[in-house]
Amino acid sequence: MITATIGRMDSTLAPAARSTPQRASRLPGDLAIWFFILAELLAFAVFFAAYAFARAGHVEEFNLYQQTLDRNAGALNTVLLISGSWFVVLAVQAAHRDDRPAIPRNLLLGFLCGGGFLAVKVFEYAAKFGAGITLSTNTFYMFYISLTFFHFMHVILGMVILAILWVQARKDVYGAHDAHGLESGAAYWHMVDLLWIVLFPLVYVMR
Repeated sequence: MITATIGRMDSTLAPAARSTPQRASRLPGDLAIWFFILAELLAFAVFFAAYAFARAGHVEEFNLYQQTLDRNAGALNTVLLISGSWFVVLAVQAAHRDDRPAIPRNLLLGFLCGGGFLAVKVFEYAAKFGAGITLSTNTFYMFYISLTFFHFMHVILGMVILAILWVQARKDVYGAHDAHGLESGAAYWHMVDLLWIVLFPLVYVMR
């Protein structure tokens, strides 16, 4: 759905629309991506609410097993995703000022930050699974694995989108004349970042 939306925007925008100056007050990107983002945020909100409800009934258990998580790894991943979002912002800004060489460069850096996030999470999962921890171990680990893996898959999708944007940017598709598709992909990536900013303190830190 996401790739189709980006491709459709890149190929079907009318020439007049492409040359219209961008206004700061408009919603960046395509409206369809925002409906998709809202649906994803709603799904995570339900997940977060279920976690909070379960935690309220098992406070001691959650506090105990929460201490087994690697907060340093979680903090590193927070830095990686925030950095990735910063590079994506730089790519969009470069498009608006028609600095075309800077667009793919910053998208690649954002992609690499996402790759770093996945590598850290794989290391965390390997440690937990190696210790015999699974979804059925207890309520806390069930939520930890489910929530973080659900987010993990969203990071992968975000990286696929960044890769598509990078390929398009290498073809000089984006610039001051048209950054619509780039903005749509950036909006999705920022959602992935925002979700982790909520998930990290909720699961790793708050007691």
